[in-house]
Amino acid sequence: MALHPDFTRLPIAHRGLHSPGLPENSLGAFRAAIAAGYAIELDIQPSAEGTPMVFHDYDLTRMCGDEGYIADRSAADLAELRLQGTAEPIPTLAEVLREVAGRVPLLIEIKDQDGRLGRNIGELQDRVAAALVAYEGPVAVMSFNPHTVAAFGKAAPEVTRGLTSCDYPKEDWPMLDDEERARLARLEDYPASGAEFLSHYWRDLDNPAVTALAAQGVPLLCWTIRSPEEEAEARKLAGGITFENYSA
Repeated sequence: MALHPDFTRLPIAHRGLHSPGLPENSLGAFRAAIAAGYAIELDIQPSAEGTPMVFHDYDLTRMCGDEGYIADRSAADLAELRLQGTAEPIPTLAEVLREVAGRVPLLIEIKDQDGRLGRNIGELQDRVAAALVAYEGPVAVMSFNPHTVAAFGKAAPEVTRGLTSCDYPKEDWPMLDDEERARLARLEDYPASGAEFLSHYWRDLDNPAVTALAAQGVPLLCWTIRSPEEEAEARKLAGGITFENYSA
């Protein structure tokens, strides 16, 4: 399935159009993005029973001031928490799909559940696929884990899927050895993943593996742009941008 052209036509608000008092990955941030006419990027983590929750981190500390991990809490317990001291709860994917309702494109990142981008991915991608069965509107799903991308493709072949990627610096990926980080940075898993687009770290867009895929016609998105100057530089190579903290 080809990537919908609105993912390159419209700037993509990273975790919604969040701002002070309007937390990332909240329904309020998504409403703000819709009102501004932006596409939306969001993250998925599982609750204890596997419900797809819209949340970036593995732990609850930064966003909720709560100890523990999101995957250890039930969806009902997570619904009682609030994001960064606001009235905004942690939404489920189902709630976000009802809110967006196809009005703007939706870019969904399934967070790695293996811990090392390996094969132990669980069922989260299948739960996301099930949630999207009746959804109408531009939507695409991506992950850093190529095994997740491949498994999602089997579960929902009608939904566009992509690989999220970067240059895999050691300080950000200490769980991976040097050889594995270099292999991932060369995007060697892209063909086997069945990905149909790439979302790559914007400062590494001149990576030969990235430019080779782009030359083959692979749609290229990038993350995360934080100024007009960065946007101008990224758009020399990328077709679409994910942005935050300024008006794209």
